[in-house]
Amino acid sequence: MKRLTIGLAAMVLALSSLSVSAQQIVVGGKNFTEQQLMSEMTTQLLRAKGFTVDKRSGLGTAALRQAQESGQIDIYWEYTGTSLINFNKITDKLDSAATYAKVKELDGAKGLVWLNPSKANNTYALAMRKKEAAEKGIKSISDLAAKEKAGAKLKFASNAEFYARADGLKPLQEKYGFEFGREDVVRMDTGLVYQALRDSQVDVGLVFATDGRVPAFDFVILQDDKSFFPPYAMTPVVRKETLDKNPKLAEPLNALSAKLDDNIMAKLNASVDVDKKTVEQVATDFLKSNGLI
Repeated sequence: MKRLTIGLAAMVLALSSLSVSAQQIVVGGKNFTEQQLMSEMTTQLLRAKGFTVDKRSGLGTAALRQAQESGQIDIYWEYTGTSLINFNKITDKLDSAATYAKVKELDGAKGLVWLNPSKANNTYALAMRKKEAAEKGIKSISDLAAKEKAGAKLKFASNAEFYARADGLKPLQEKYGFEFGREDVVRMDTGLVYQALRDSQVDVGLVFATDGRVPAFDFVILQDDKSFFPPYAMTPVVRKETLDKNPKLAEPLNALSAKLDDNIMAKLNASVDVDKKTVEQVATDFLKSNGLI
């Protein structure tokens, strides 16, 4: 009877250990395509490396960050500009390297470790149809400003938030020394901007740099040659406590980060949003084709 009791106790302890292990690495993600892809790729990658993973995607930015700070989420991919401005309330204009260094320092004090940043920068951008931009000789926002000052009268589509916000259209125009005519600025929902630009209803559109519709609709991103838009480098962020307990987490996450840039993320996003492939299949195909799993 005593042996049976010991055996049952051992079994309970083993089951308890399995339960803890099942919850050991919790991967989070936000509620849009790029983030769904990143949480799925991270989950598949870590499972292939022998980790037990619980994926919790589809969260809002504030809720996800709060969950990580409180220990409910171990890993998710955040954007440097989001942490700098939203979580740390820093409004200084910093370049990519300085932004990363600042959030690494400030979040490090909160128990969060920023691993290696990817080259995927999901920031605001101005885009044009590639053929028309080439015909007009416009490669940068400075080129666009020069055309406008010369009387080109190009029509610009923007969402209402960017049009009105203090770090939006007005300061952008001030930075580059030009102004769209009042009648040439069309406000619409973000999703409609892509359609309007594709269908030649406008000449320039406010987009997100890694949106899959940019390559799918044959747009070109205008170079932000005066660095107006803040950097939003997508980076894996891990709780220090989790990383201390699982030091082998960093290597595969950094390896994945090194494979990502604007063009690659745009194509991955397009595979889901335009080609209608599943997030799971796109994630698997990318990881296998890059030798990550």
